[in-house]
Amino acid sequence: MTARVAVVGAGMAGAACARVLADRGIDVTVVERGRAPGGRMAAPVLHGRRVDLGAAYLTAKDDGFAALVADWVARGLAREWTDTFTVLGDDGRSTTSGPMRYAAPDGLRSLVRDVLPVPAELGTELVSAAELDHDAVVLAMPDPQARRLVPDASDWVEFDPVVSVAAGWSRREWEPFDAAFVNDHPAVSLIADDGARRGDGAAVLVAHAVPDLARCHLDAPDAVVPLLLDAMGSLLGATAAPEWTHAQRWTFAKPVGTHGDEPFGLTEYAGRPLGLCTDTWCPQGAPRVESAWLSGHHLGQALADRLA
Repeated sequence: MTARVAVVGAGMAGAACARVLADRGIDVTVVERGRAPGGRMAAPVLHGRRVDLGAAYLTAKDDGFAALVADWVARGLAREWTDTFTVLGDDGRSTTSGPMRYAAPDGLRSLVRDVLPVPAELGTELVSAAELDHDAVVLAMPDPQARRLVPDASDWVEFDPVVSVAAGWSRREWEPFDAAFVNDHPAVSLIADDGARRGDGAAVLVAHAVPDLARCHLDAPDAVVPLLLDAMGSLLGATAAPEWTHAQRWTFAKPVGTHGDEPFGLTEYAGRPLGLCTDTWCPQGAPRVESAWLSGHHLGQALADRLA
């Protein structure tokens, strides 16, 4: 009899896990409480074009993930963006180089859709994992959300919030750049030129609020908009009023720690296998999109082996 697995969470980790399980012949159901798959790689349509409001980019170091990214690039789903970011701070303006950052012409969410083996059941809100009658359950979500469903299943990692603000103009009001890390600013930590990122040249900026500011405005994220517009004006010279703005709240945006050397969690809970995967399970380094994919991918392999 074919094993049935419920993957809760349709972000990159959940999609990667579900893909492996499906490829191993397991009956997979993906449930998602949001209105679309993607998780923290959200790219909603704002004023006629998609805007990346969650993860700003992805990098690829692991050979397996690099092969997937190369396939996305070959099929036009992803594009090389930049290996050089601007750095803004008290010492002025400089640049820093690092690995190639990849973006997606149709938004990073499109890459999650490509990985998913089955359509996600959207708008599914769970109070407890006990509501699912599958042979095994995978929770692919930030630790604070997983803790609500299985409170004592792990030593949970806390997350910082972010409010991201997108703003659009009729033309660029700033000197060309791809993205900027902002050091020691009271309001903003990152600013990305979304037109440069997506490759369509749109005059759209996306700024991420620092956690302390975001934490104060989770109930009213629009209150962050004027503060980040002021920051973009002073840092980039984008002082003209934008034609539109949009604020996105991320209550659980960035992990403040990790699970150490463990690439995923897999245990018995309530008499059946319980898997845990997200970017906090990242023995290879800092949490990132690649970490989420690796966590889900390796959990899928281990869970498929156990169910076999």
